[in-house]
Amino acid sequence: MGQAKTWGIGLLSGGLDSILAVKVLQRQDLKLTGVTFVTPFFGPEAGLAAGRSAGIEVEAIDIGAIHLAMVKQPRYGYGSQMNPCIDCHALMLNVAGRMMERFGADFLFTGEVLGQRPMSQRRDSMRSVENLSGYPDRILRPLSARHLAPTWIEREGLVDRSLLLDLHGRGRKRQMELAVEFGILDYPQPGGGCLLTIAGFAARLRTLLALCPEAGPADVEFLKWGRVFRTGPDGLALIGRNQRENQALERLVRVQDTFLQAPEVRSPSAVLLGFSAAAKGLRLTALVLAAYSDAPLGAKVRISWRQGDTAGELLVKKLAKQRFLGFIS
Repeated sequence: MGQAKTWGIGLLSGGLDSILAVKVLQRQDLKLTGVTFVTPFFGPEAGLAAGRSAGIEVEAIDIGAIHLAMVKQPRYGYGSQMNPCIDCHALMLNVAGRMMERFGADFLFTGEVLGQRPMSQRRDSMRSVENLSGYPDRILRPLSARHLAPTWIEREGLVDRSLLLDLHGRGRKRQMELAVEFGILDYPQPGGGCLLTIAGFAARLRTLLALCPEAGPADVEFLKWGRVFRTGPDGLALIGRNQRENQALERLVRVQDTFLQAPEVRSPSAVLLGFSAAAKGLRLTALVLAAYSDAPLGAKVRISWRQGDTAGELLVKKLAKQRFLGFIS
């Protein structure tokens, strides 16, 4: 029986760099498996596609709850918005590391490039990621390995360091050349993908967490749809902007949330989140919903609502939308 191949488990974000990391390692006789993640802020689709492109198996793992807990209190703080990149990378590597131990794999790898990202891919940041992950000597970065200290896997000769690369800095020219060399034709542009880096979404998330510090992944899902309105010091409502958003909001409604519609006129749908102060929040949400309906200004609009098994109606006057601009988060 032949000796088992050295086995690496890699983080696959779906970007070109993560695909290139696989391709560089495939120059050697290694077993490679990818892992991608499901959180409220990004999904596994790009990582799964990257695995197909690179020709390796990929496992998608839902880390929504622990990821959101980390986002609320990151050890190393945030980037330009609410993106805790150092803590995020460390968390994903910790999860992948436990997978490595469970499967009996040998090392972890990523597509990180030294100096490419100002917060998380500085030399000191990479060390912080390694230490926080709990696997400081088992993380291989094939694209920049020759600029970094050899890892255990290299020192043991299980991965040939001479076949790894020395990419550095923010330029993308060498990556583009490598893509041509490896025949990689279809890949996403760098950046994007994580909602935490988007200013508007980050502002919504700050509002939600200020009102409800114990908010969970299901609460965060609502922030992806519609306009967000404050309904007072302790309430939040969402108003759909089109039919697709109306349908999405209705699908997300839980027993503790209140769903509102104006059945007699063309209008959006609305959801008052379950932690909100019900009485005042319900009336204000109804007023906002009426304001965004097609009813004539000043007309009475019947608003129906339901929360779990309870339902009712409110009759409110349509006011101008401008009256509610100060409530938008």
